[in-house]
Order: sequence, then structure tokens, then C-alpha cells
Amino acid sequence: MRRKLSELNMILCTYSRLSHLLKISGSKVSVFRNGTEIKHGASCCVQLKRFQSNGSMNKKGLQDRQKQQMARGLPKQKPIRDVKQCVYVFAVNLALGLMAIDKSKSVGLLDADIYGPSVPKLMNLKGNPELNDDNRMIPLINYGVPCMSMGFLVQDASPVVWRGLMVMSAIERLLRQVEWGSLDYLVVDMPPGTGDVQLSITQNILIAGAVIVSTPQDVALLDARRGAEMFRKLNVPVLGLVQNMSVFQCPNCHHHTHIFGSNGAKQLAETISVKFLGDVPLHLNIRETSDKGQPIVVSSPDSPEAEAYRKVASAVIQSLEEHTR
Repeated sequence: MRRKLSELNMILCTYSRLSHLLKISGSKVSVFRNGTEIKHGASCCVQLKRFQSNGSMNKKGLQDRQKQQMARGLPKQKPIRDVKQCVYVFAVNLALGLMAIDKSKSVGLLDADIYGPSVPKLMNLKGNPELNDDNRMIPLINYGVPCMSMGFLVQDASPVVWRGLMVMSAIERLLRQVEWGSLDYLVVDMPPGTGDVQLSITQNILIAGAVIVSTPQDVALLDARRGAEMFRKLNVPVLGLVQNMSVFQCPNCHHHTHIFGSNGAKQLAETISVKFLGDVPLHLNIRETSDKGQPIVVSSPDSPEAEAYRKVASAVIQSLEEHTR
């Protein structure tokens, strides 16, 4: 019993800490932690989503009725202040890839994985966000990318054991009470699935589009189809599908092995009539640089793996332009 009470106290303490941080007034902060001034006027949110959608297409009448049913009672979508477009995506190397393609563009990164935030590790960031005079959190920044994550608000080993309403409240605050400054893209890193986090974000903010990311294996492709179908029912444009861990090249003999299958995601893109955005290989360098908090796009920009991410980023930009014309 004492152990259960201790765990409950820890959960309530974590939630209270987040609420306290967002409500109290802090010292005036007008710069990022590395000294870069915050400018207002963000332009685009990019969010890569690791989902997928169910296969068979229903008749148009049934689809229309489903959309109407899902739309009942949903909150009105509102843009994030100073952000022009939001896109779901697998985020860290995509965000850096967007910057690498056009260095004049500013990119922000929102880690929407409440239960398993990874952005602090991947971007080599630690610490709590400070507040400005408006009680808005100041993102932490590295590699020129301002970042916000639940991982900045809890201890590394502390689990976030929350139910739906608490998760939705946290997501709302991460969306609305962050001072992003002037951005061209806000990349939102989404967890897999079609649960509370995905619905909360999709129903509350205007999203320019979603990118579906999947390995080529059949089990992953089932989730990919579900994710794509969810976005369509919520009237979110699906920008395309990325095939992750597409091929493994032996570092010794350079033989190519399709560990998770060959071209499954590409075939799914054709089946559900979405654009195929490219492949990302299964490579030791990607894993090692990610674990070190040195994403491969910045730590090894001339590598074939970094080039793969830049190609995907370029395809995402092109698809965004096509959907926003």
C-alpha cells in the first residue's frame, strides 16, 4: 500500500510540476539559451507521424457519414501562434534535413511523445525550460533548432503514468504555451498509434500535412494504413509515406540484405494512393550518432545516410507545396 501511495504521489507531483511551471510568472527571458533572439512570426509546423492506415476503401457515402460522425463535438482547430504550417513526421533528422536544404529557413521541433520522449536524448539537451513575461515556455535549442519536449519537465527515469485527460491537458500546454519565435516549419514528432495524443493534436491545431513512416514488414504496414486512414477521416492531408530501415548493407562485404522485407512501404503508398517520399536505410551510423545526441545530418553530413534524410526532407517540402497551392 505504501508503495502504491508513493507511486501515486510521484505521478501527481510530476503533473503538478508541469502545471506549476506553466502558470507561475518567471523572469523576463528574451533570448534562447544560446543567445539567439526570439522573433515572432513562425511559419510552418512539420510533424512526422509513425502510423499507417487500414487497407480497404469504403464507399463514398459511408466515408462521408464516418467523417460527419467523427466531427461531432470536436474542438475548433486553431493555428499555433506564429506558426504557418504543422506537419506530422519522424522528426529529428527531418528537421535538420529541412534546415540543410535551405539554411534561410527556421525549423522548430516539438516532441509529442508524452510517455516516451526521445528528443532530449537525440538532440543532446537537458534542463527545464524558462518562462517569459507571458508565462510561455522558452524552448531549449541545439544545432540551431528550438525544441520542446515532455522530457524537459520530468526526470530521465521517471515514467509518465497518466490517463487521457491529463495527457490531453499536457499536450494542450505544449502546443499553446511555448514561445517558438519566428519559424518556417514546426516539426512535430508523433508516437505510433491512433490514441489520445494523436487525436488531441489533430483536433486542436491546423496541420499542413502528415508523413507516414513505416518499415517494409507487413505488421508495421498494418499500423501505417490505420494512421493514414485516421488522418483522412480527420481531413488532414497525407503528404506521403517514408520507408524506414529499408535495407541493411554489411560493413564488411557490402552485401545488401532486406531484413524487414523489400519495398513494402512503397507498395502500400501505391495501394492507398499517397506519394512515396523515399527510403532511409538501416545503418549503424544512424544508431550510433542518435545515441550520442549527434544526429547524422549534422555529425556526418556527407554520408549516404544523411543524404537519404535530405532527399526525404526535399520530397516533404515539395509535397507540402503541392497541397497548399
